[in-house]
Amino acid sequence: MRRFLVLFLPNWATDYLKRRDYQLRAPLALYERIKGGLRLAAVDSEAVRRGLHLGQSLADAKALLPELTAMEMDRPLLEAGFAEFADWHSNASPLVSVMTDVSGFGDLVLDITGVAHLFGGERAILRMLLTRLRDLGYTVAGAVAPTIGAAWAVSHYARSQVVEPADMEAVLDALPVAALRLDPFQTGTLAQMGLKTVGQLRARERKPLQARFGQSLLLRLDQAFGHVEERMTPRLPVAERYAERRFADPIALMDDVLMTTHDLAIQLGIRLEAEGLGAQSFHLFLYRVDHKVMSLSVNSARPTREPEHITQLFAHRAERLSGEYDAGFGIDMIRLAVSSVGELDAVQFGAFQVESGAEDLDQLNDRMASRLGPLAVLRTEFVASHIPERAARLKPALVVSNERPAENAAPRTPRPLRLLPAPEVIAIAAEVPDGLPAAMIWRRERYRLIKAAGPERLGAEWWRSGRRLELVPPPPPPRPGEPEGDRPYLPQIDKFDPDAETRDYYVVEDDAGRRFWVFRLGLYGGPVPPVWYLHGFFP
Repeated sequence: MRRFLVLFLPNWATDYLKRRDYQLRAPLALYERIKGGLRLAAVDSEAVRRGLHLGQSLADAKALLPELTAMEMDRPLLEAGFAEFADWHSNASPLVSVMTDVSGFGDLVLDITGVAHLFGGERAILRMLLTRLRDLGYTVAGAVAPTIGAAWAVSHYARSQVVEPADMEAVLDALPVAALRLDPFQTGTLAQMGLKTVGQLRARERKPLQARFGQSLLLRLDQAFGHVEERMTPRLPVAERYAERRFADPIALMDDVLMTTHDLAIQLGIRLEAEGLGAQSFHLFLYRVDHKVMSLSVNSARPTREPEHITQLFAHRAERLSGEYDAGFGIDMIRLAVSSVGELDAVQFGAFQVESGAEDLDQLNDRMASRLGPLAVLRTEFVASHIPERAARLKPALVVSNERPAENAAPRTPRPLRLLPAPEVIAIAAEVPDGLPAAMIWRRERYRLIKAAGPERLGAEWWRSGRRLELVPPPPPPRPGEPEGDRPYLPQIDKFDPDAETRDYYVVEDDAGRRFWVFRLGLYGGPVPPVWYLHGFFP
């Protein structure tokens, strides 16, 4: 049987703003335009004690309480702040979700199944969460129950407590019908019918209720009592394998964080080795005492569980992000998790083992990508195309493709070491129209050619009509609220023309020993005179 813990923060909006700006004083109220007028959307406990309430017009509130501090509500800011607040609670349970049924902020649910014993039991973890939030200045209530609906109902309409499965029906029956998360119309209609408690509602027949209120009322009723499963959507991905360390006194230095990361990497490496596994993605979560979480992720080209290598990846990434690191008032817990897990056999060193160097090269790519960025370290990949500028493309070195390499992708004839991003027009002189080139003019400089070999004829790829050269992968789209970064180098090459004629390539050498790769587009005697291009250079 699963166990859920719901935290209810009725004054989250005002408490959060007062923690952000210590100059804000109580009483504090937030207003927004509702039904054409400015009405209160959130009030703090002091304003409630002085007689203000939600939905009251701003003018009436000001007249009743002249010293009231009124601000316009910024819902996106509050929802983003509550999302970070929810992530911070993953130090108590890996499954944390924001309940947006009623509002985008204020209700938090944790799945504490199997983790409560780490804190001394369900009552101990509930007491710990409530105490630390109240110490931070938040008004909070909470409850633990077998269902999300029951925990939400008890946290909103009863005192904070742990509801055992045997007592759930008795506790819920005594609560008002609004505890089922019904809309105002349903709650008002039920009150007119004389159904004020959940127990009275349960005693009525289901079919008339469904005919009058729809399926949503019965769904909420069944979810609260566990007849229908209600699932939560965790904000952070669930990591099955992780190691964490809590500190009696918060730490702040990056060196201390990296030392702890190394210790956690050793613990994870031992666990992965026992299971015969390795990981390619590593995630570091730093839990600050001011209810914020900093996360850092690194990747490796191949599965690994080597602690030294994992620590170096985080060290290089920390150097890159040193300006953004802010420990706040200190870090009280660090968690290291892994994902993208795959099989990794144990390493056996033998007398006749030959080191290929591939593993060392992959580790070098990992370290450079962690320090410079994943798109800064690229590798060449062959493409099944005989057009030179399309025969290869660059991919991030950390990206492991599951596609099989293209058959016969590598060219059989010699290719130049350097290719121009786009072929450049040149002037060629030949003894006869179809003869070998004898002289070349490129960028206003004349080259006398003494040797030439060719031609190598390449036909047009008609099936690639209208496509440009794909030299580097496109950057990922920016996240909401983030500025669009600089795009990587994308050469402006003309789109492929399916009507273009074939190319005749030649390898030519001038009197200084320089070797060039040139081609002729078109044939002599055709409707359009041919054009010569320089495409690359041989060493």
